[in-house]
Amino acid sequence: MSKAEVISVRPAWQQELAQAIRSPIELGERLGLPESWVNAHSRARELFPLMVTRHFVGLMEKGNIADPLLRQVMPSNEEYLEQEDFVTDPLVEQDNTTPGLLHKYHSRVLVILRGGCAINCRYCFRRHFPYSEHHFGRQQRSELLAYIQADTNINEVILSGGDPLLATDTQLSQLLTELESLPQLKRIRIHSRLPVVLPERLTPALAKRLGDSRLQAILVLHANHPREIAAELQQALVAWAQAGVTLFNQSVLLRGVNDNAQVLAALSEELFAAKVLPYYLHQLDKVKGASHFAVTDAEALTIGEQLRALLPGFLVPRLVREVAGEPSKTPLELTLK
Repeated sequence: MSKAEVISVRPAWQQELAQAIRSPIELGERLGLPESWVNAHSRARELFPLMVTRHFVGLMEKGNIADPLLRQVMPSNEEYLEQEDFVTDPLVEQDNTTPGLLHKYHSRVLVILRGGCAINCRYCFRRHFPYSEHHFGRQQRSELLAYIQADTNINEVILSGGDPLLATDTQLSQLLTELESLPQLKRIRIHSRLPVVLPERLTPALAKRLGDSRLQAILVLHANHPREIAAELQQALVAWAQAGVTLFNQSVLLRGVNDNAQVLAALSEELFAAKVLPYYLHQLDKVKGASHFAVTDAEALTIGEQLRALLPGFLVPRLVREVAGEPSKTPLELTLK
């Protein structure tokens, strides 16, 4: 088979991923942004590379340098701002003794299944994470199974990254088969931003495999703004829900993106129309290079109060902060006591 033929049989999502935009100049040209503005901020990609899919760019408003979707991916000179409490490892994950495996919570174990992603969000709390030291291959898979077998308190496996949906359907199915062999496990949870930027990744085949599993399958989406719930994504999410996959969403509260109760209410409505239940609204993890996205706790609590007035309770995400070393996510009110 020729190289051209190999490329032609790639799944649609892999073809789209291969065409992701990595140049601020190209991004600016596609959106009709002022060249001087793009050049002024391009240097920040040396801190964290630019990467965004064409699908996600297509959801942005052309000519608008303040577009909330653009703000999430465009390098910014504000990333050079130094603040003492914004650090490279805000959740104290990088000294983990078991590569590829994080056991933060009593009954759940988290697997760094893939180090890459299809979008580099500028606020990502793992933007400095040493993924090269956390490769998840055959040996790590065996170690994971042994680790779970040795701790009967573990009943759920969380696939994270990077983004775990960069693994192929076949790879995910093989891992799922091995996890299904452990009788103590009840659930498998996939945390992914990929469907938002590559809706094609939500394949019918993977939905069926997860829906047919003896483990209860959960997909936790990461969408921050209502415009991210494109028609293609909504259609795919509904199909996954119909296949038996439970769908949640978690967002990050971001200045200039969604620090507005009306925007977040619209996001909840768009999610629920796609069979997704809002789950968490996170205060920003204080990662170096992202301080310009921070919303104060007082502002966050006010937004939360406004959301409760705008939405039925089941559509109001829980406003939380992740505190390193704590046994669970912490409601924001409790972190202020």
